[in-house]
Amino acid sequence: MAGFKQVFLFLLQSVVFGLAAAFVVVLLRPELLPVLDPGAAPPLSPASYADAVDRSAPAVASVYTRRLAQSNDGGNPGERFQLNTSLGSAVVIDSEGYLVTNYHVIADAAEIRLQLADGRIAEPTVVGFDAETDLALLKVDMGALPAVPLGRSDQLRIGDVVLAIGSPYGLTRTVTQGIVSATGRGLLQLMTFENFIQTDAAINEGNSGGALVNSLGQLVGINTAVLAQDAGTEGISFAIPVDLVRGVVDAIKRDGRVIRGWVGLEPEELTSAESEGLGLEPDLGIVLNRVIDGGPAADAGLRRGDVILSINGEAIRTRQQALLLVAGLEPGQEVEIGGWRDGQRFRATLTVAERPGR
Repeated sequence: MAGFKQVFLFLLQSVVFGLAAAFVVVLLRPELLPVLDPGAAPPLSPASYADAVDRSAPAVASVYTRRLAQSNDGGNPGERFQLNTSLGSAVVIDSEGYLVTNYHVIADAAEIRLQLADGRIAEPTVVGFDAETDLALLKVDMGALPAVPLGRSDQLRIGDVVLAIGSPYGLTRTVTQGIVSATGRGLLQLMTFENFIQTDAAINEGNSGGALVNSLGQLVGINTAVLAQDAGTEGISFAIPVDLVRGVVDAIKRDGRVIRGWVGLEPEELTSAESEGLGLEPDLGIVLNRVIDGGPAADAGLRRGDVILSINGEAIRTRQQALLLVAGLEPGQEVEIGGWRDGQRFRATLTVAERPGR
């Protein structure tokens, strides 16, 4: 016991001596104290999008499909068919278990399986699809699921940071980063209705159907395609904007399909030389390459070679503009066409029909 007291007294004396020495040093050399600046900025932390990934990645699933295809082995008559497997991604858009993916990911699949972010496996029901926008809606019954928050693609600006999340080559929860390179991209001939977000975030095989999110972790697009991988081509990828996804999903839930307007026209762009030759202002009008027999346009007297200048009073400058405008009309609705034929303006009234499905 006496030994313990001696050790305790020794430690106590050491502490007192140390404090006294520190007091003397500070008294004689105050400049050694650190200066505290109340206005100083806090220490910098490394830039990170980890919070955005944490908010959105749990909603991204991997898609595995199997398709029946003809076998290339012609030497064995008993093996005329084989099963091909492919990869893709899907995004949970609400807690009830609805997921969006690309139509081409699940088209003609004999078997579809999902692996959720938590590792669970499910066989989804295909609620519906829209081949003309390359979107499909799936459903699983597995209780409440983590859903990605939906953003607004119409507020995207060129230069905004975006993250692509998916399962390239089966590597789940892979995240790549880039910026919005362009919006409103069309004329790529990837699908009928094109209004792509272009980004340089890397998208590879298996990313199709995955999420394109902003820096807040909100869904702004569904990753869909890359420009042809020719030599020297990289950093050009495309996503379907979430505002378009919303409309397609709502239509499939309501009607089982997307109902669009149709008037039976196949237009082409006018070149500057053609516009000048017709006496029209530059970049105005589209020329009818074909008028489908029995369609609303044919019934109203429109002919191949007519130039369409306006639809319901809106000046028409591109084929894609006209296609989207007509598609947004309700079947049964009347629409007024302003055109140019034989050097004169004309008007025609059409009754919109439902666009035939692909």
